[in-house]
Amino acid sequence: MDLTEKPLFGKMILFTLPLIATGILQLLYNATDIIVLGHFASDNSAGAVGSTGALINLITNLFIGLSVGSSTIAAKYIGAKDFEKVDKAVHTSILLALICGVVISIFAIPLTKYFLIAMNVPENILPLSTLYLQIYFAGLPFSFLYNFGSALLRAQGDTRHPLIFLFSAGIINVILNLVLVIVCKMDVAGVGIATVIAQFISALLVIVYLIKQKGICKLYLKKLRIDTKSLKEIIKIGLPAGLEGSIFAISNVIIQSAINSFGDLVITANADAWNLEGFVYISMNAVSQACLTFTGQNYGANKPENIDRTRLNSLILSVSIGLTMGLSIYFASDFLMKIYTTNPEVIALAHERFQIVCTVYFLCGIMDVLGNNMRGMGHSFTPMILSLLGACVFRIIYIYTVFQFYHETFVLYLAYPISWILTILLQSISLYFVRKKEFASMKNPQQPNF
Repeated sequence: MDLTEKPLFGKMILFTLPLIATGILQLLYNATDIIVLGHFASDNSAGAVGSTGALINLITNLFIGLSVGSSTIAAKYIGAKDFEKVDKAVHTSILLALICGVVISIFAIPLTKYFLIAMNVPENILPLSTLYLQIYFAGLPFSFLYNFGSALLRAQGDTRHPLIFLFSAGIINVILNLVLVIVCKMDVAGVGIATVIAQFISALLVIVYLIKQKGICKLYLKKLRIDTKSLKEIIKIGLPAGLEGSIFAISNVIIQSAINSFGDLVITANADAWNLEGFVYISMNAVSQACLTFTGQNYGANKPENIDRTRLNSLILSVSIGLTMGLSIYFASDFLMKIYTTNPEVIALAHERFQIVCTVYFLCGIMDVLGNNMRGMGHSFTPMILSLLGACVFRIIYIYTVFQFYHETFVLYLAYPISWILTILLQSISLYFVRKKEFASMKNPQQPNF
């Protein structure tokens, strides 16, 4: 799909829909972990898996963010028709994914228990949380290969094949969940093993496709090597993107630690609610990923008017999705929560979170679109700093000041919408200056982009 030629809105919808479906499938498979454990194991098992989400994001987001750098660089060179540099970016990205996955697995597995203790995970679920997380970390190389491979396919306008690969792996994940938990009585170890096997299958499918395809991002195993210039460009864009994800994850870990202080019921309710909210977030995030790819290609093709149109289209789509899905989950929360649990206390506690987060979740979508619009123009450091100030620093200050005086879950959840509004204000100001600078450089072809 050529993302530099109009009409862009229709192409953006076609590009985004498979991304949304891919993200929703990922969440459905994650949800089956909690649902199966909640119905066929115990609430403690479901809470144990749910309590690991923030820590998983914290440890993996930095390196997954590098896939954003790969996608942005590849999209830029595809837009500029520089296929030699696309080829170097592809092979550097895949090897980088494998190296990062192996290194993090080696270091994270032995430290898992200590990470969870630092998050105040209750002792009664600590062994289960530790076991699940260690198994999950063992599959990180496969997870990274799938994410980097999918990012490269998105850069060339292909969001359909990553969806097909994930769907195939996900079906196996669901089947294994049921077999290993219900039949084999393996509890959290069962869902962990099922997840790793599914990650392996999705990684294998995307790598095989990259090898066999005749597209721009074709992979040759014998050409796998790190190109220094490509690596520098990927790090320049991807490292700040990864740090930004880690910054949000740090703030979420702090919030999760505060949630853990309320006990098992609140932990389980928060985990279930967070899982449902993920369907809204992943759908809005698909729009922001589309914004990144469209901006990157049009930036490489020197089409500033398309960058403005991309941002506007993305904001319209993201806000529409956020409002529709967020309000739907809020009003149907009692029914939806019964899929996860039959405990009325857990359902009531989850409803309180939905009231504060889901009703205004579209703000998070706006924040992501503005950040990726700047990132697509080569400015990844700026959104990272703004996220550090608007999300991490603010949330830490909020939790250690306001929350200490009003130790209630309602007050704690307010940290989310307030931080989104603050970050949007900072991003809007910065985007004005980034746009002005980059549009001026596009009028002068001798001044290099990036």
